[in-house]
Amino acid sequence: MGPGPVKRRLAAILTADVVGYSRLMGADEEGTLARLKACRSELIDPKNKQHHGRVVKTTGDGILIEFPSVVDAVRCAIEVQQGMLESNADVPPEKRIEFRVGINLGDVIVEGRDLYGDGVNIAARLEALAAPGGICISQTVLNHARDKVPFEVEDAGEQTLKNIARPVHVYRVIVDARQRQSASPFEERELALPRKPSIAVLPFQNMSGDPEQEYFSDGVVEEIITALSHFGQLFVIARNSSFTYKGKAVDVKVVGRELGVRYVLEGSVRKFGSRVRITGQLIDASSGTHLWAERFEGSLEDIFELQDQVTASVVGQIAPKIEQAEIERTKRKPTDSLGAYDYFLRGMAVHYHMTREANEESLRLFYRAIELDPDFAAPYGLAAECIGLRKANRWKSDRARDIREIERLAKFVVRLGRDDALALYTTALSIAYVVEDLDAGASMVDRALSLNPNLAQAWRVSCWIRVWIGAPEIALEHITRAMRLSPRDPYFFGMQAVAAFAHFFSGRCDEASSWAEAALQDAPNFHQALRMAAAGHALAGRLEMAQKAMTRLRQIDPDLRVSNLFALTPLRRVQDVTSYQEGLRRAGLPE
Repeated sequence: MGPGPVKRRLAAILTADVVGYSRLMGADEEGTLARLKACRSELIDPKNKQHHGRVVKTTGDGILIEFPSVVDAVRCAIEVQQGMLESNADVPPEKRIEFRVGINLGDVIVEGRDLYGDGVNIAARLEALAAPGGICISQTVLNHARDKVPFEVEDAGEQTLKNIARPVHVYRVIVDARQRQSASPFEERELALPRKPSIAVLPFQNMSGDPEQEYFSDGVVEEIITALSHFGQLFVIARNSSFTYKGKAVDVKVVGRELGVRYVLEGSVRKFGSRVRITGQLIDASSGTHLWAERFEGSLEDIFELQDQVTASVVGQIAPKIEQAEIERTKRKPTDSLGAYDYFLRGMAVHYHMTREANEESLRLFYRAIELDPDFAAPYGLAAECIGLRKANRWKSDRARDIREIERLAKFVVRLGRDDALALYTTALSIAYVVEDLDAGASMVDRALSLNPNLAQAWRVSCWIRVWIGAPEIALEHITRAMRLSPRDPYFFGMQAVAAFAHFFSGRCDEASSWAEAALQDAPNFHQALRMAAAGHALAGRLEMAQKAMTRLRQIDPDLRVSNLFALTPLRRVQDVTSYQEGLRRAGLPE
């Protein structure tokens, strides 16, 4: 007898996954699993039961649920995401569990308890389009639920989804009304392709068979991004945005649209003994066409040459008019010590976790790199940045000793790193913010940007320094550059906060408070954003909202006063000091 007839039915399908699951697990495996288990037992499972959902399957970071009606699926998704917003309010951004959700109504194939087919696949593709904490739905879901569930949507237009024959009209559900009110102007614009050849380098797959080597493959990719970004004729997306796709199956067409680039480079790194193999493939994101694929192999001592070969090959494909002489000028061997380079890469991997413990560990690793090669410039700059982060995050330390150490490290950067943009801009922020030598900081970051105009973080640093110096309009130009170079940055809220300061000191309090509120959506306890929300709302006459922000600020920092305010914000212009103090006084900050 042949197989029986295929069973089909119409179903509302909800898929969800955890944003940045690999990063969360890497930083705190046990804590992440415990928080995820609590989310399931305290929120997801009760809501699922309330709305008659059936869990079809779960993975480590995802879940597939079938509902008997679209209305039930949408209600469940909205209530879960609103519940997550509340539960995350007091959780640091680096530990926050957030879900992306996709919902589709479609025909599915039934095999036992499992479901297959386009109805499921479209839901999964919609999920991938959702923002952290967001929900994307198809046109059919909107048609069935719009008059039965109170919710708003934003039209995302027709989207071409991977392995789906026809485009699907997608809508983003407004989970919380504040999302619309506080959305930043930058996020509302569709990213147009730059006039220059534009590229994003995605995280390469670690093929070493050893998870402990992840830092090495990530470091190789970061070096390739840095090398490409030195070409002023190219537009190169920042590492922070590229790495948001780490550990995910991606559609390069979607990546191209989300990052606003024409080309995507992906590949793998394999380190085996003293040998290294790098494979890469370059894809035209607009069409999905593979333009080039190549393998580069050599000894570990050849690692810088291998990275240069990848860079040169990519440049030759996307910008053939760039002369070989310029390619040669971008090649660099930052250190002759593989040991120092290894500690530097380990330090960089830890540094991105942005916790107090990670900051101190990365500082230790950078100092070790310096010990092994005292002429290696970059670790001096990163060490200075680590020390500066103590003040920025209000971590207790010996301020006088920190100032002396930053000044010492900066002398090495000036001597060794005049042509190292990374060393220069990381030192610039600490010199300006901690030592309060604003002119020296501005000079260093300007030099960094002349060497590498694609450094998003350098544009961000330049923005802060321009705010403090008293050039807010230039600051706005610079933060706009940073945002475009890193549109999916996990720390985008930091860029929104500095934009708020720039608007405030330009006299635009409404725009300042709007940008600050946008930052608080992702980081409710972010000190800088709370300060600016309070000051901006107060001077705009919204005292209730100003006092609400100030209440939150004083809960997390009860020692803050008008009298010690400028230890956090080294402002040069008298009118900036006056307006800032006045705004925070009106909001309720004591003297």
